[in-house]
Formats: sequence, structure tokens, C-alpha cells
Amino acid sequence: MIGSIFVVMAGGALGAAMRYLLTSLAGWVFGHGFPAGTMLANIIGSFAMGLLIGALALRSGTDPQIRLFLATGFLGGFTTFSAFSLDAVTLYERGQLAAAALYVGGSVVISIAALFMGLHAMRSVG
Repeated sequence: MIGSIFVVMAGGALGAAMRYLLTSLAGWVFGHGFPAGTMLANIIGSFAMGLLIGALALRSGTDPQIRLFLATGFLGGFTTFSAFSLDAVTLYERGQLAAAALYVGGSVVISIAALFMGLHAMRSVG
């Protein structure tokens, strides 16, 4: 368990650093008026998660630490949107369309609402 945590942490640190570099580059290229870096990280991370999970599904006996490092750690640090996308697609592929729609809609709407509530809470304190 402790070893797995360090594997995830190492991947997460690299993923977060890559996200920072991508966001900085996108800000330099596209300007800071639109979160292009975040959008690119979400799209690239989701695509990479699809490639990774697809590749791991083709290989039996892959060391679970590899998935922890790449999927949970690196891609999780690069973008949590990739894990969200994987969960949504998994529900869809299982034929759980209502659950997938609820998960996608609820995650997006409730997360944005929660951010607004957090902002409001902190602004009302100060």
C-alpha cells in the first residue's frame, strides 16, 4: 500500500508539472482570456487515458503499478478530467445510459455549483 502511494505520488508530480507547462505554453500562444491550457489538458489527458486503458486491456499480466503510475498518478495529476471521462465511458459501455448521463450532468453542474458556493463562502468571510 505505501509503495503504491509513492508510485501514484511520483506520477502525479510529473503530471502536474506537465499540466503547468502546457497551461503556461497555451497562455503564451493563445493569451489568458480563455482557459485553452485547461481545455487542452482535459482533451489530451482523456485521449491518453483511452489509449492507456485500451493498451492495458490488450495485455494480461501488466504490473498494476504501471496503471497506478500512469492512469491514477500521471494522468490524474495532468487532468482529473481523464478519470472522469473514463468513468463516464465505462458506464456508457456497460449500457447504463441513465447513470452515465446522471454522472456527467451531475458532476459538471454540481462541481461548478460547488465552486460557486466555495467562492461565495470565502468572499462572505472577507
